[in-house]
Formats: sequence, C-alpha cells, structure tokens
Amino acid sequence: MAVYRYGERVPKIGKNSYISDSARVIGDVTIKDNCYIGHGAIVRGDYGKIIIGPGTAIEENAILHIRPNGILTLEESVTVGHGAIIHGKLIKSHAVIGIGSVIGFDVVIGSWSIIAEGCVVPQNTIIPDEKITGGVPFKIIGDVKQKHKDFWTYGKQLYVDLAREYPEKFEKL
Repeated sequence: MAVYRYGERVPKIGKNSYISDSARVIGDVTIKDNCYIGHGAIVRGDYGKIIIGPGTAIEENAILHIRPNGILTLEESVTVGHGAIIHGKLIKSHAVIGIGSVIGFDVVIGSWSIIAEGCVVPQNTIIPDEKITGGVPFKIIGDVKQKHKDFWTYGKQLYVDLAREYPEKFEKL
C-alpha cells in the first residue's frame, strides 16, 4: 500500500479497502470501509483534509486535492472516473464523476448526480441532486432516471468487489 504520513497528518484506512501500490494516499486522508483506490490515483491531504465515504471508488489516475486547511468530503458510494481531477468541497452519496472531468474548488455535487466524461465544473458551482451535466463549461443536460441508478448501482458494486478481491487475486509476476 502506498500510504504516506505528511508531518503530523496520517491517513486512516477502513476495513476491506484496497489501495494500489502505485497510488499515493498522503496526509490527512480518511478512507472508510470497502473503498477502491486505483492504480496511479493520488489523494493528497498534505495541507487539507480529504474524507472518502464507504463504498467509494477512486479509479485509475484520478487526483483528489484540496486548498490549504480545506476539507473535501466524498459521501457514500461515490464513483470518481479514471483521470478525473477534483478540488471540490462536497460530493454527495452515489454521485458519479466521469472520466477526465475537472471539478473546481468549493464545488458541491448533488446526490446521484452524474458529471459526464470530460466535463468541467468551475469553482463555487452547486450541482443539484439527480442532475446530469456535460460540457466545457458544464451545463445541466438532463435528470437522472431509475435506469441510471440501476446501472450505477451495479457499477459501484463492481468496485466494492474489486476492493475485496484485489489483495487475494492481484499478484506481480
């Protein structure tokens, strides 16, 4: 596991969470139970605090960081797509941050909201619950429907399962 103390700031890792050896979890970071921190991901709590809720997936090469003395909270079952960059404030439960998206400082993403791939959400934006956004800069392009929730519930469970299975099945050859 690639977990690093930064001065007095020490990460706290919950049960059944997987952190790739090529990821970096640094400083004041709390990772709750059943989380997946993918290969190449960087979670930097070196001068701010990051809280990652249970069942959350931080996919490969995503970056989470926060301003000095700031707090970034990801609630339960958030999905952060590959290569996303997040400097937000709050990402509510079950939200999906698409591949390559950029989330600016002090952004709040609503519960079950979906940020499309490559979307840019500028600082101080609040995305309401259950909205789909896309574009550069973002626009609200639709409402989350039950079919989206069903698909993402399935997808989120895949990463909870990966977090549980990786320690046993992942082996360097």
